[in-house]
Amino acid sequence: MMGPAGFLLCSLLLVAPHRTEVAAQEVQPDPKTPCANWMGGAPGYPGHNGLPGRDGKDGKDGLKGEKGEEGMQGPKGDQGEMGVPGREGPRGFPGYPGQKGEKGEGAFIYRSAFSVGLTERAPHPNVPIRFSKIFYNEQSHYDASTGKFLCSISGTYYFAYHLTVYLTDVKVSLYKKDKAVIFTYDQFQKNNVDQASGSVLLHLSSGDEVWLQVYGEGDNNGVYADNINDSTFMGFLLYPDLD
Repeated sequence: MMGPAGFLLCSLLLVAPHRTEVAAQEVQPDPKTPCANWMGGAPGYPGHNGLPGRDGKDGKDGLKGEKGEEGMQGPKGDQGEMGVPGREGPRGFPGYPGQKGEKGEGAFIYRSAFSVGLTERAPHPNVPIRFSKIFYNEQSHYDASTGKFLCSISGTYYFAYHLTVYLTDVKVSLYKKDKAVIFTYDQFQKNNVDQASGSVLLHLSSGDEVWLQVYGEGDNNGVYADNINDSTFMGFLLYPDLD
């Protein structure tokens, strides 16, 4: 504020007489700032920065902007857990029949079988009995000249024999590779015709031989056959070794 001396000086200057011409040219002072045009003070120093004002209230949301361009595809995410199965849909219509396929090759069937009968009486002991009456020998695995069956297909076989016994006792053996496997003995009853039989399952390898043979020194060779009595020998493959 202005001091008492300054205020007095201004008052004297305001009441001093002036020329009419000068007074007309002088600019009237601002009543709000007495003596401002006649006596100005030195400029003051800039004041200190004031404290920041408080944050104003948030403005309203602006209008929605335009859709931006599609960004680059990101990396594939991890596979999610399997969801719950959905409801079964409606059953569809039957499809049209497909084209007929080409004819396939039939499965190979392994065959090996024989059935033979005796034609001569009293076969010799300790040698294979030669059954020369052929009922079945389509694969020719039985040799009538030797009386032996030769295995051509490895597998499991069934063998059986039914012998007519007459005139004397019978003791026969079924052999496999020079070794007796089973024995059959029948004691002959005079004035009668007996029957002796036997059967066995054997596993054979290709090349094995099987035959019947009278066992002993010749006193037990009553195997008999004529036009109304047969003595037979047979065998066949049950199933082959596929490996």
